[in-house]
Amino acid sequence: MARDTGWLQQPMMRVMKPLMHRMWNLDITGLDNIPAVGPALLAPNHLSFLDSPFTMSLMPRRTLAVGKAEYMDDWKTKYFFPATGMIPLDRSGGDASQVALDAAAAALKRGDLFLIYPEGTRTRDGYLHKGKTGVARLALRTGAPIIPIGLVGTDRIQPPDRTMPKFGEACGIHVGRPIDVSRYRNRVDDRLILRQITDEVMFEIGELSGQTYVDVYSGEELPDDTPPITPQDRTAAPLEPAPAATSA
Repeated sequence: MARDTGWLQQPMMRVMKPLMHRMWNLDITGLDNIPAVGPALLAPNHLSFLDSPFTMSLMPRRTLAVGKAEYMDDWKTKYFFPATGMIPLDRSGGDASQVALDAAAAALKRGDLFLIYPEGTRTRDGYLHKGKTGVARLALRTGAPIIPIGLVGTDRIQPPDRTMPKFGEACGIHVGRPIDVSRYRNRVDDRLILRQITDEVMFEIGELSGQTYVDVYSGEELPDDTPPITPQDRTAAPLEPAPAATSA
């Protein structure tokens, strides 16, 4: 009988969490904003390949996410990635975005946490980019709250195109208060509501991460008047966490 996706995640993390704290200076706040039971959408910014391993590993409950089906072709990842929470996404046929949303909805209906990046892909310029509305669609479809997360410094640990992480660096994982969308449940196809919810999520992520927001999707050309990001911006501490947050 096949094991459930993510069956190894929590047992492994009981061993890995102390090691992670020794390898990096981790500042984790707001874990009490994660519901003890029931579904929730975790919505972080996306800076580094390490964002998913860090976020999923440090949550207090099993957290699932979609990943490329190509990982299932490699013996090194075929069993390990699903065991640690990856739902393989087959991009070969149909609408890959819809397949991902369906996989996420199924996980949420089972009561799991699900990780989704509103930006859709990693930023390579350090800005916080305009969010795609998939996170809002999922929340309205399933009734799950959206929990914004601000990641800080994961791109210093493993910058884009670097194959190995750097040890001894600091990073922050700051969990915000849940965003309840239940008042909009009868407006699932309302584009204005989808954009309103998504923009609220991105605003909260920006408050938690301290990033400069740009109203263009990741990968698109930045407006001419976009303020430059300095090295100090990339290493700046995030804004103070909400009073309800706690450190771990």
